[in-house]
Amino acid sequence: MSQRQIRIIVADDHTIFRDSLCRMLELESDFEIVAQAGNGHEVVELVGDQNPDIVLLDLRMPGLDGLEALRQLRSQKSNAKVIVLTAVDDEDMYVKAIRYGAAGVVVKQTATNLLIKSIRKVHEGEIWLDSKTTAAVIRAFTAAREAPAMDRHPLPLSNREREVSGLVVQGFLNKEIAEKLFISEQTVKNHLHNIFEKLGVSNRLELALYIVQHQGAPV
Repeated sequence: MSQRQIRIIVADDHTIFRDSLCRMLELESDFEIVAQAGNGHEVVELVGDQNPDIVLLDLRMPGLDGLEALRQLRSQKSNAKVIVLTAVDDEDMYVKAIRYGAAGVVVKQTATNLLIKSIRKVHEGEIWLDSKTTAAVIRAFTAAREAPAMDRHPLPLSNREREVSGLVVQGFLNKEIAEKLFISEQTVKNHLHNIFEKLGVSNRLELALYIVQHQGAPV
């Protein structure tokens, strides 16, 4: 039985870097480069046409930048999982990329084997953050906790959903949440699905960011 290909779009406005990256990725037997894009408008159009599994997206591109491309892909409810590539040491940009729907952030100085690993992990449904991005997210949590109470807003969640969300922010896994609340793991998953829909987030990290930034502490 042949291995299923991971279909990838590479979006970067630097042609030499983009071509080199594509050649390197094509050496992996389970990777298939289905298209290349040089700006945000192209990548949004190509994702609609090609329906890739993974998009490697540069944040700094002409015309439509990576963050705005992320917004548009999210509004289109694309199934593609986006890994942001960046050479910019901008913590705010890292956090925004995750909030806008990126499933991973990789700095361009990252070793090749880690980039390849990030693609496979994100394709499997995980979130990939390197140490820089993780540190930036933690600092964002801390800053949000210190925000004045007047900037905090009540969340449109039921009491049970607030309990589940609070435990997510504290880092508990679904199984642990189920044990703490004396409910099934499937019920936890159902609650998370409803929470994601209500808050307009797409993963646990986005949920944690959203809650801490709106509440300043676990609900």
